[in-house]
Amino acid sequence: MAEPENKQEKEYASYELNANGIKAHIHIVDNGGFVLSYRVSLPGLGDATRILITSLRQELLRLVPIDTSKISSQEYVDELHKKYTEAASVVIDRYLPGTSKETKGTLVAYIINIMLGLGDLEVLLADDNLEEIAVNSSRDGIWVFHKKFGWCKSDLKMISEEAIYDDAEQIGRRVGRQISTLAPLMDAELGDGSRVNATLYPVSQGGNTITIRKFAKNPWTMPALVANGTVSAEIASLAWLCIQNEISMLVSGGTASGKTSFLNAMSVFMPSSHRVISIEETRELTLPSFLQWVPMLTRQANSEGKGEISLYNLMINALRQRPDIILVGEIRSKWDAQTLFEAIHTGHAVYGTMHADNVQDTVVRMTNPPIELPKVMLNSIGGIMTLFRHRRLGIRRVLETGELTSSGDANVLYRWNMRNDNFAQISNMTRLAEVISLYGGYTYNEIIDDIKEKSRILSWMVANKVTGVDDAGYIIAKYYKNKDDVVKIVDDNAPFTPNMLK
Repeated sequence: MAEPENKQEKEYASYELNANGIKAHIHIVDNGGFVLSYRVSLPGLGDATRILITSLRQELLRLVPIDTSKISSQEYVDELHKKYTEAASVVIDRYLPGTSKETKGTLVAYIINIMLGLGDLEVLLADDNLEEIAVNSSRDGIWVFHKKFGWCKSDLKMISEEAIYDDAEQIGRRVGRQISTLAPLMDAELGDGSRVNATLYPVSQGGNTITIRKFAKNPWTMPALVANGTVSAEIASLAWLCIQNEISMLVSGGTASGKTSFLNAMSVFMPSSHRVISIEETRELTLPSFLQWVPMLTRQANSEGKGEISLYNLMINALRQRPDIILVGEIRSKWDAQTLFEAIHTGHAVYGTMHADNVQDTVVRMTNPPIELPKVMLNSIGGIMTLFRHRRLGIRRVLETGELTSSGDANVLYRWNMRNDNFAQISNMTRLAEVISLYGGYTYNEIIDDIKEKSRILSWMVANKVTGVDDAGYIIAKYYKNKDDVVKIVDDNAPFTPNMLK
């Protein structure tokens, strides 16, 4: 492991990772700057070697040309992988004779990452501790957003503006998107579902950019959010009760506040007997494997302006697939909102996200341009949960939880208190209690008792670290099948064992 460069530096973390065959050492240090430094050490790959290999890209393309019309085929990519492995070995013997077998293996892996991946970005993509990767230009180091330490500046740099363009073009080509001087803005996704935005100079004045929001391999679940303090067990149990009784809800919040993650976490409460259809612009949701789930994605128009599939198109289509639950990645337009409420009024439970800073602001956004729905329509939504990202503290919290009255006005039930980092009840349920009573047959006291029972179950799951998407989902499914068994396990404070999932 490399040591800090000088005694004034403080190392906060260090770990190793494997990026498609390349071993990397990561060190996060405070070197006296305004942000932490994210340092990447690649044994066997010095700067000069990396520059040499990158300069051989065109020669490798001549040896093994790529048919862009086939690049979306995994079988074709696997074939290319074999050919580039052979070609890389030849090139290394020619330009770096005498290279040891171990180093040669590292160099071959690096070449594969350049030719079929995203070069140095593959190291960052392999780090599960990162949420965001930001290439701002070839003159600046690549920035990363670490789950624990926030924004850090890495010591990796793109070699040139052309290299940034090549990577952006390659990302787009694999999913049928284009980026060029005539179309300098691009939204796309990687094979693992990570979201990508790319821009070209002079639209982005500092240079070409690539921003990657990484897809979570281990998606958030509600017990995990309770465990890290994002939401209380009581508020999570209220969401559970709403989902159990098919009461539609909205999750709002600012950019990167965790709206989609929270919507994903809510999915563990969905009964396994329900058919779920999700509609997104880029794939972010990962539901428990036992659910009957149909994920659908929008599609941009091609270069001729044809073939676009909008969120609205998918919502209309989803209604014809006999769904019980519809998940909407984000509501942006009047058409999206109108279709969402049409789905609710035709007997479907709908859960979606939208940008808004609090519960009241969510109502304001829904009832003013560009969405501009009549306020009275909003009463078909049972509740609203607003997420908040505190950038200075590096935490996310459910800022407010509210209900909508019969007139469409907001009534805040719970609010996060920053001073003591807890969730205070502001008012009692009125309209939401009436709806739960209507569809679930509960009295008000039974609603309160049910929330307390669900809170005990969630707290037991947190204490037993039952936070994985499938484990948590199976416990909830078992609760729906035989509630008394789960309640007894919790009341007896029995430790969690895999046999409980059978």
